[in-house]
Amino acid sequence: MIHKVYFSLGSNLGDKEGNIREAIRRIGELIGEVDRQSTLIVTEPWGFESSNTFVNAAIRCITSLSPHEILSITQDIERGMGRTIKTVDGHYHDRIIDIDILMYDDLRMDSPQLTLPHPLIRERDFVMIPLSEIYNK
Repeated sequence: MIHKVYFSLGSNLGDKEGNIREAIRRIGELIGEVDRQSTLIVTEPWGFESSNTFVNAAIRCITSLSPHEILSITQDIERGMGRTIKTVDGHYHDRIIDIDILMYDDLRMDSPQLTLPHPLIRERDFVMIPLSEIYNK
């Protein structure tokens, strides 16, 4: 079965635009065809203080993988690109790459590892602006 998965990507360290492009390449290689991509936007940090702005984007991917398989792969991509600290209990940090699964078809789920749709989508302009650009195009 084929599924449509929406992701949010963000980077505020190093070659931010290059980091986003590399994450998209890896998602396309490991998860499925990336058939929609928003423009890149520059945003201020959300939920923590930093002098580093973010570059953010949203993409849609066509895949046959399950949500938990996708989560495992995106976490591997983050680690492979050099991300060492994950957000825990709402404590955010600067990061080379952040990949969030926003939606997986119309699926609603709440497991210890993954909540879909992502619970903070509507609170974050850096997610909503790029997502609205590619959703239901």
